[in-house]
Amino acid sequence: MKLVLIEDEPLVAQRLERFCREILGAELEKLHVASSFDAAAGWLAEHPVDVTLLDLNLEGRDGMELLRRSVAGAFHTVIVSANTDRALEAFQYGVLDFVPKPFTRERLAQAFDRARGALTRGGGTAKNLAVRKAGRVELIAVDDVLFVQGAGNYSELVLASGRRELHDKTLEKLAAILPPDFERLHKSYLVRLSALKALHASEGSHYEAELKNGTRLPIGRTRYKELRAKLV
Repeated sequence: MKLVLIEDEPLVAQRLERFCREILGAELEKLHVASSFDAAAGWLAEHPVDVTLLDLNLEGRDGMELLRRSVAGAFHTVIVSANTDRALEAFQYGVLDFVPKPFTRERLAQAFDRARGALTRGGGTAKNLAVRKAGRVELIAVDDVLFVQGAGNYSELVLASGRRELHDKTLEKLAAILPPDFERLHKSYLVRLSALKALHASEGSHYEAELKNGTRLPIGRTRYKELRAKLV
């Protein structure tokens, strides 16, 4: 796991680092500590990261702004902050967990349990997804997304309007933060269940999902029976 700790208080950062090394052990591939907003933003822009631990008060600057900027990034975020009144706002950006300060080793371990399973578990709480456009970040409401198509290391969000937007997270990472209404159809597709109209099976074990707007998407052979049961 490639981990970044974003914390401006040296003693807190040292405690976080010690706990992270104890909890993750050999799982920890790289750990970087950023003590300021600008240092964190620079590192995230230039290095591959799996998980960030983010404080919301960075020398007077709002860590939530860093979250807004980086929410399109191909990594997951755990907030570690005393500002518990901002937990709901943070979860709207798809964070995996909100660990309140003062934190314990046990509570941090729970957050890493969520991080370990994030690539395979769905049922997240993201209300917005972010896409990068010409040096800025545009937030896309999850409610506007009909389905998501994998595109290598990226994903393509297909909106109800027909618009398509490229997202920096892989399909697997989006599956971990999207709400439970999104279901894996196929290795290359996630779809909103409420957008489905019907499932179709044809000769040769060929399966398709028909959306209410007429779009048809392939269904993996192993997924068909499970989807059919959910729609009955």
